[in-house]
Amino acid sequence: QLHLKESGGGLVQPEGSLRLTCTGSPFTLDRYAIGWFRQAPGKEREGLLCINSVAYGETITYYRDSVKGRFTISRDNAKRTVYLQMNSLKPEDTAVYYCAGEHSDYGCGGVMDYWGEGTLVTVSS
Repeated sequence: QLHLKESGGGLVQPEGSLRLTCTGSPFTLDRYAIGWFRQAPGKEREGLLCINSVAYGETITYYRDSVKGRFTISRDNAKRTVYLQMNSLKPEDTAVYYCAGEHSDYGCGGVMDYWGEGTLVTVSS
């Protein structure tokens, strides 16, 4: 079973930056596609972007065009960690951010099977 945990959330001012961390166990994280999602207050959960497994070349899928140029995703498989770097944050980015894993041939295009508990990001002056 894959267990995921997010960290790095907090309060940040508009135009600021945060890096979120998703840590997985056991030692098989490189076999999973890992995506970042968020749920804003009163809104449904939405996908942001995803990085495929090592077997699929760690290619990037953007679920939302709005995060292109602001959010980036990367892996450190040795640390069993996936990062979400968020720049130029806006108040509308305020949400609980989740990482999730998928372990099928669909990769980032599939349904995520494993989810973390989330970390809150608040963008406010």
